Amino acid sequence: MLPEAYAEVFVRITPGQQFVTIIFALEPMMKNAPSPVSLAGSSPEQRMHADPRVLSDADDNTLYRRVAWRLVPFLMLCYVAAFLDRVNVGFAKLQMLDDLGFSETVYGLGAGIFFIGYFLFEVPSNVLMHRIGARKTLARIMVLWGVISAAMAFTQTPTQFYVLRFLLGAAEAGFYPGIILYLTYWFPSARRGQIIAIFMTAVPFAGILGGPLSGWIMQTFHMGHGMAGWQWMFVIEAVPSLVLGVAVLAYLDDRIADACWLNDAEKARLAHNVAAETHEKVEHVSLWKLLQDRRVLHMALICYCTVSSLSGLAFWIPSVIKSTGVKSLLEIGLLTAVPNACAVVSMVLVCRHSDKTRERRWHMVIPFAVGGTGLILSTLFGHNPPVAVAMLSVAAAGCMVCSPLFWSLPTAFLEGRSAAAGIAGINAFAGLAAFVSPYAIGWIKDTTGSTDWGMYFLASFAFIGAFLVLRVPARLVNR
Repeated sequence: MLPEAYAEVFVRITPGQQFVTIIFALEPMMKNAPSPVSLAGSSPEQRMHADPRVLSDADDNTLYRRVAWRLVPFLMLCYVAAFLDRVNVGFAKLQMLDDLGFSETVYGLGAGIFFIGYFLFEVPSNVLMHRIGARKTLARIMVLWGVISAAMAFTQTPTQFYVLRFLLGAAEAGFYPGIILYLTYWFPSARRGQIIAIFMTAVPFAGILGGPLSGWIMQTFHMGHGMAGWQWMFVIEAVPSLVLGVAVLAYLDDRIADACWLNDAEKARLAHNVAAETHEKVEHVSLWKLLQDRRVLHMALICYCTVSSLSGLAFWIPSVIKSTGVKSLLEIGLLTAVPNACAVVSMVLVCRHSDKTRERRWHMVIPFAVGGTGLILSTLFGHNPPVAVAMLSVAAAGCMVCSPLFWSLPTAFLEGRSAAAGIAGINAFAGLAAFVSPYAIGWIKDTTGSTDWGMYFLASFAFIGAFLVLRVPARLVNR
């Protein structure tokens, strides 16, 4: 049961926006927390005497393009490092299970327990970011998870494995929502959806880069200085996180007013555009409202299906490819890049088309069905590596695109006070899927001796998700 201080949920909802920024916060601390609107009142801002009208609306495109190029590539690089340290355990599994005598169930539980730590510490991390700023918070997160990820190399027992995975989740907690909140300080809602969509492509990019890198490290450094390949992988792949964590302090600015790469007129224009969003409002609603609205539960189930199929796929693609008969770790790594590359293309094209046509329902139903079908076919053609990888690519293209598309549904489907508790509850409930799916697949593998039924398990969530989306009235979400 949540403590009393957690009873209020703050959700910023922007009409017509594809994404929703969800901010969990402790009530006493939120009263003193800085907001985008308060930027104009900070002491550096007081020196920004330039008139925001000096720049016209036509100049905004150039200005925001400059801001995007300054911030988004660096933040994507940080998220690639984060996601790589989160899922590289899927590659380590190819060696460490035999070396340490772990069962598939032990691996599945360890892979999933990351999200328990992530869930529990997400709120405190966000509150801390409000108090000390984005630079210090993101740097603290990246350095901590880099150290813990490197420590994974010295795992010897299941208990150590569980503890380190839990601590890794606790260290990374608040990173993704923290970046989303950070972007709201710079971009108004009309531009924020596209920026967040671009940022989210860091997930499949991490797979494109991480797969070949992990395979190469494990194969090249195996037994170097007495350490196994999977141990070297944890140590080497932790280095980018440590370096980027330090770079955050020098590269990022907490506020618009601190950006030395902007002149006074540009700073004033950016701050004015963010502060002008008076149509945004914050709802304060008890989480218990969630239990009184069937529509919220319906959406929570859809999100659970989305996260379940996606997280299970991310942790088990290397194992599935290995089960097709591919032996070389480097080759397995190269092959895992293919499904992720297909997911990048799918995310960009499908999300753009959904925005252009204002059609939401079928843009989720079809990818869900395609993803589920790809999972099943990858199993049926498991004896044929090229076809199996092609079907995994189809599955990734379908399952991964559902994640950014989902948040266009509750923003249109839920209104008023129920939206605040509903959206927050959806986000919390879906996090359980990231814990359950890897553990369930590990248990299925131990029980049946094959990953086939694990893929069928993931596919079932994709088809259930498609059915649940079809149950949503089109007139409520096609906006």
